[in-house]
Amino acid sequence: MRHFDLVIIGSGSGNSILDDRFADWNVAIVEKGIGPNDAYGGTCLNVGCIPTKMFVHTADVAGAPSAGAGLGVDLDLRGVRWPEIRDRIFGRIDPISEGGRRYRAEGSPNVTLYSGNAAFTGVKQLSVQTGSGSETITADRFVVAAGGRPVIPDVPGLDQIEVRTSDDVMRLEELPRRVIIMGTGFIGAEFAHVFSSLGVEVTMIGRSNRVLRAEDTDVSTRFTEIATERWDLRLNRKVVSAEKVGDQVRLNLEGPDGEDTVEADELLIAVGRTPNTDLIDAAAGGMEINDAGKIAVDDTQRTSVDGVWALGDISSDHELKHVANHETRVVQHNLLHPEAPIASDHRFVPHAVFSGPQIASVGLTEQEARQRGVEYVSSTEDYAGIAYGWAMEDTTGFAKILADPNTGLLLGAHIIGPQAPTLLQPIIQAMHFGLDARSMARGQYWIHPAMPELLENALLNLPLN
Repeated sequence: MRHFDLVIIGSGSGNSILDDRFADWNVAIVEKGIGPNDAYGGTCLNVGCIPTKMFVHTADVAGAPSAGAGLGVDLDLRGVRWPEIRDRIFGRIDPISEGGRRYRAEGSPNVTLYSGNAAFTGVKQLSVQTGSGSETITADRFVVAAGGRPVIPDVPGLDQIEVRTSDDVMRLEELPRRVIIMGTGFIGAEFAHVFSSLGVEVTMIGRSNRVLRAEDTDVSTRFTEIATERWDLRLNRKVVSAEKVGDQVRLNLEGPDGEDTVEADELLIAVGRTPNTDLIDAAAGGMEINDAGKIAVDDTQRTSVDGVWALGDISSDHELKHVANHETRVVQHNLLHPEAPIASDHRFVPHAVFSGPQIASVGLTEQEARQRGVEYVSSTEDYAGIAYGWAMEDTTGFAKILADPNTGLLLGAHIIGPQAPTLLQPIIQAMHFGLDARSMARGQYWIHPAMPELLENALLNLPLN
C-alpha cells in the first residue's frame, strides 16, 4: 500500500494546486476522465466553459446577418461547415488536455498520476482501478476535487435511445437538422443559441413556465419572450416517455392542454448536474454528505475528516469555474499553512449565461430580497436609453440594480443584453470593496458613449434616502 503526503482527486481546478512550493511533497493525482476520451483537465477545459464559449462566439458570428437587416446592411449566411468548426475548437483544446496529462505524468518528478476509477475504502484510503489492476493508496492529506456529471432523468424509454449531454454534443459527427433540448437552464439556453444560430431547428422543453427561472423574474421573463421568437418552446410540459421512430427521437409530452409529441434527429439532455460523491464513495471515506448530495465543508474548505479538503462542483453551492479557482487558492494556502488557515469568500458570486441575449447576475434578486425581508430600492435602465444602445438598435436589453436605500451599498445587479458579463464586472468590484452607489456613479468618469453608461444611469436613478 503506497503512502503519499498528498492525494488530489480530480485534474480540473485541483490540478492547479501544485506549484514550486510543493516540489518536496510526494503527491498523487487521480483522474478518472469525464468524457469518452477520458480527458485530463476537468469539466471547464474539456466539456464546459471553454469549448462552449468557442461555439458561442462562432454562433454570434453566424447570427450577424440576421441582425444586419435592421441596420440597413444586407448580409447572407451561405453555410456552416460543422466539422471544420468542431475540429478547429477541439484541435486547440485536446492538445492542451493531453499536454497537461503528459506534464503531470512525465514532467513532475514528485507527482504520480493515476488514471482510473477511484473510490474511498476507508478514511484517507483510496482504491484506484487502473488498466493494469487495482491499487490502494493512502495519504496524510487529501483534496477532493472530483467534480460532477450531467443528470439523466428517469423517463420511460430514454435508456433505449442514444441521448446527448454537454459531455458529447459538441463532438457530433454532423450538424442535425432538428434538435430537442430537454431543460431550460443555462446549459440548455446556451446550446439552443448555438444550434439555432447555426441553422438547426430547436425545440426546448421545460417543466416550468419560464426559461432560466432561477434568474431575476424580470430577466427570466424577458429572456423567455425573446426565446419564444427564436425556438419552439414547450413550457409547462412533463416528458412522459421517449422512443425511437426510424432515425428520429420522439418525446411524448403531457401539459396543461393535454398530450403532444416532438421529434428530432438528436436529443440533448440538459436538466442539471450531480456531484460525483457517489462515484468516489466519499461517505466511505468518512466525509459528511449534505442534503444536496455534496461533500460538506467549512469556510476553509475542510471536510468533516481532519486533513481532507474538498472544492469545486463536488462540494460548492456554486458550480462555477471562477468559484472553483477561488477555492483552489484557499485550499492551496491551507495545505501550506495549516497553522494560519484562510476562509473562502462566497459573499458576491457572479454568474453569466452566454446565450442570445447574454445574461449576467450578482447578489440578490428582487424576489430573494423580498423573501428575506431585506430593505432595498431598485432601478432599471434600458440599453435603448443610452447612446450606444441606440447605435445597436437594442430594444430588449436592460440592467437592474438593487441597493440599500440608506447606505447606498449595492445588493445585487442583473443584466440582459449585449456583453452583459463584461458590463457586470464594475458592480462586482463595487460590492466586494464596499463602494456605495453615489460614490460609484459620481466619483469617476464614465466613457461616453460607451455601454457602461447603462450602469451609470441605473446608479443615478436609484431612489436612495
